[in-house]
Amino acid sequence: MSELTLAGQELALAGQVVELVGRLGGASAQVEATVSRAELALTRFANSAIHQNVAESAVEVRLRIHLDGRTVAASSTTVDPDGLRGLVERVLAAVRFAPRDPAWPGLAPPAPVASSRWDAATAQAGPHDRAALVRAFVDAAEGLETAGYCRTAFRSVAFANSAGQAVQGHTAEAAMDGIARAGGVDGTARDCAERLADLDAAALGRRAAAKARAATDPVELPPGRYPVVLEPAAVADLLENLAWYGFNGKRYAEGQSFAEPGVAQFDPAVTLVDDPFDAAGLPFDLEGTPTGALPLVDAGLTRTVVHDRRSAAAVGGESTGHAWEGASTVGPIPRNLRLVAAGATTTSGPAGTAPVTSDAATGTAAGGGAVGSLAGAVADADTAALVSRMPRGLLVSDLWYTRVLDPKSLVITGLTRNGVWLVEDGQVTRAVRDLRFTESYPRALGPGAVVEVGRRTARQPNRWDGARWEAPSLALASWNFTGGASG
Repeated sequence: MSELTLAGQELALAGQVVELVGRLGGASAQVEATVSRAELALTRFANSAIHQNVAESAVEVRLRIHLDGRTVAASSTTVDPDGLRGLVERVLAAVRFAPRDPAWPGLAPPAPVASSRWDAATAQAGPHDRAALVRAFVDAAEGLETAGYCRTAFRSVAFANSAGQAVQGHTAEAAMDGIARAGGVDGTARDCAERLADLDAAALGRRAAAKARAATDPVELPPGRYPVVLEPAAVADLLENLAWYGFNGKRYAEGQSFAEPGVAQFDPAVTLVDDPFDAAGLPFDLEGTPTGALPLVDAGLTRTVVHDRRSAAAVGGESTGHAWEGASTVGPIPRNLRLVAAGATTTSGPAGTAPVTSDAATGTAAGGGAVGSLAGAVADADTAALVSRMPRGLLVSDLWYTRVLDPKSLVITGLTRNGVWLVEDGQVTRAVRDLRFTESYPRALGPGAVVEVGRRTARQPNRWDGARWEAPSLALASWNFTGGASG
């Protein structure tokens, strides 16, 4: 690893790139330089044994230049003087042939950002640290076949531009996602945290195993609208799609989003906040704009969507600090979206708290879940409370393979997975085969549609580090199931 990547030298390197563009391109060039150092590691397991451990360490310089009304961006992983000069020369040559960019919003002005918080032990975690969590997960499944991953990530990011903004931040994350299999069906459990030490792998393994055992011998149900209790993993899919298609500033500016700021589009029980600080995220975005907690929905009232500088300029607004690598193509999105728990204004309980299962027949919590019974269908006491007040409906663990049919109204089709159960008179009575659904997510969360919101949130890791979805369980009045998993 070069010395440029050590001891917080990313900011100095970003400044060097900006200075080099000024020398080679002239004072009229508007410049953004982002230097990122990433330490990413993944330990994967299948058939209850680790089969892959990979790690990468990389430094990337991303450069964007606006000159003579044209804009070009490029990146490089070569950070020695010759590599940086080559990157600058290539971008300066390309910008002279680029199309005009009349929507260029200008550079972020100098502004202070908050301090980062990150866990050094997680940033420096090795394969043995992750392997210990895998072992705990596998052992807790008590003989069931298991598979999944444990990952750790650390990023040090610096930004500088020719307008005088210069900031640096760090972020670390740990995540685990695993399944246990019994009788051809899977149970799942996942979590993410700022500290690897806060992941309780044994609790996750027990939860996955209990759900798998409770999901055996499922029955087929006819399609139709059913009341549902969605567990946090299922709610996370709602949040992710709302983020990509609803609260996306580019889609909003183009008239492709359902969002109508100032309108009560959601049930009063729904409050949505995007909060990178809650996830120990970076205090600035890819354009150097400071970030912070941003309420998107307040007690059912849509307040705003998220913006980078370009989408904000298109609607006459201001950036909310949501520029990222894909924003120029797909638009800015909230990547740390939280559905606030009932009666709460902060995040979930202490990380690493062991989950409990519940006997839905009595509504009382029982540690670990009972083997060979339906007790393990309910992952925690909070969900059990919602189930106990449902006359008849379905308990849904997870949604997947979701695809958008109508972006404007956000009608989505997809499948359930990792466990569905029939609830009758507040009791889980039978496991149910997976179902296909077609549902408008805003409608499902609309005024009068939310029966109850759980009181404790759970964090769900995203496919890539730096993004997460956090939510409690939700009881919804209606969910449109259109068929079995086969059609």
